[in-house]
Amino acid sequence: MQLFVNDLTVMDFSYLCPKRGMVGESWIVDVILDGELNEESMVQDFGHVKKNLKRLIDEYVDHKLLVPAEYSGSEVIHDDDSEQVEARFTCIDGRSIMLHCPAEAYAFVYSDEINMESVGVYLKEVLATHLPENVENITLHLREEVINSPYYHYTHGLKKHDGNCQRIAHGHRSRIDIILDGKVCVESQQYWADRWADIYIATREDEIAYSDRKLKGQVSNEADYYCFAYESSQGYFELLIPKSDCEVIETDSTVECLAQYLLEEQKKRTPDGVCQVIAYEGVGKGATVKG
Repeated sequence: MQLFVNDLTVMDFSYLCPKRGMVGESWIVDVILDGELNEESMVQDFGHVKKNLKRLIDEYVDHKLLVPAEYSGSEVIHDDDSEQVEARFTCIDGRSIMLHCPAEAYAFVYSDEINMESVGVYLKEVLATHLPENVENITLHLREEVINSPYYHYTHGLKKHDGNCQRIAHGHRSRIDIILDGKVCVESQQYWADRWADIYIATREDEIAYSDRKLKGQVSNEADYYCFAYESSQGYFELLIPKSDCEVIETDSTVECLAQYLLEEQKKRTPDGVCQVIAYEGVGKGATVKG
C-alpha cells in the first residue's frame, strides 16, 4: 500500500555551487510512503505525516546553507570551543565564499554537487530513521514551482528575525511581477531577473571591515569582497562574498523592504505612470507595493 502527500512543504534554502556561487532556492516536497496498514487501517495518519516529516525537513534543510562536502573546493573547520563552524568554498573560477556561523546554519551533503538527487538522498537517510515500523520505504519527489515568467534566485539573512530566517545565508527562488499602468512589463521583469540572478542581498549596516572579521580564511584580493556580520539570538553570523555577487541596500532585506526597494529602483528606469511591484519570497508568498 502507498500513501502519498503532495505539496508537503516548501524548502527555502541556499547552496554553494562550483559554477554559480551562492544560490537561493525553493523546492516543493512530495512524499510517498510504502507500508502495511496499521491498527487504524492506515499506512500513517495524514496529520502525523504532515507534522512530523515537515518538522524533520525544516530541521535538516529549510533555511540552511547546503554545502557539498565532497567537492574539492569545500573546506569545513569546526571550532569545538565556540561551537562555530567556518566554511570555505572556492568556485571553479577562483571566487571565494566563506562563512563563520553556528553549526545549525549549515547542512553538509556528502556529494560533490548540490542537486535534487543528492539532497533527496540526504533527506531520505534522515527521514528513514524516524518512520513507524509498518512503513517500509519513503520516496521523496523534489520539484521547482512552475514559473512561466522571469524569476531570480536570491540569498539573504534577517538578523532581527526570532526564527531561522536570521541565518545569514538562506534563500529563495522567486518570481517578480512588474506592472506599469496596469500592464505587465516583461522587459522590466527580465531586467530584475538578470540583475538579481544568484544574488546576495545585504544590508549596509551589517558590513564590517575585512580586518575586523573572525573568519580565519584569507583572500588575496580583499578589495573585491564584502564582509557582513551580525549577532542574533542564534549566535554570531559572518559572511565573506565577492562584491560582484551582491546588491547592498540601506534597509533590512525582508520581502516588504525588497518590494519597496524594487519599486524605487524601477521608478528610476520608468519614471512615468503608475508602477506596481509584486515581489515573491519563494513559493506563494510575498509583498506588493504601488507608486
